[in-house]
Amino acid sequence: MIKMLVPLGVFVGLVVLLLISLPTAEQRRQVSSPLVGREVPTFSLPGLHDPGVSRSTVDFRGQPFILNVWGSWCFSCRVEHPYIERLGREAGVPLVGFNWRDEREDALEWLDQFGDAWTVHMVDVEGRAAIDLGVYGAPETFLIDHRGIIRHKHIGPVDEEIYADLIERIEQMRVEAGT
Repeated sequence: MIKMLVPLGVFVGLVVLLLISLPTAEQRRQVSSPLVGREVPTFSLPGLHDPGVSRSTVDFRGQPFILNVWGSWCFSCRVEHPYIERLGREAGVPLVGFNWRDEREDALEWLDQFGDAWTVHMVDVEGRAAIDLGVYGAPETFLIDHRGIIRHKHIGPVDEEIYADLIERIEQMRVEAGT
């Protein structure tokens, strides 16, 4: 009987150690980025609606803006979408969509289905600009101040709590920028 309990005890102990060592959802969201506090990388990418027109991070200098990484293939992007739409309507700064590793037709169809609150979209099909930006995955949301400095990075979907935090940070950046 005891011989049977030993493997069970070892198994339970391993499960407990695993659960203790796993990061919580909050800890995963707070992964720091070495780019926070640094200038946003300069890159120029085609637009989603008009691929013949390139968009650049330089286009937004002089004003704070939000850069939201998304893809039509990203389930969490659907989860956060109502809050992204609110940011587009209520933040008072440009909301730049960074469409990542997506097919143009799929992205446009996704926007038709779920709505498009972004000011403009950049498309990074190959993912090279995302590497420069330090993107871990979609969705991710960056707050960039009027000088082009990344002030905050949120990894994962925006929810009510994160939305409130982003609005507060954006308002602070707007005050600092005098806008």
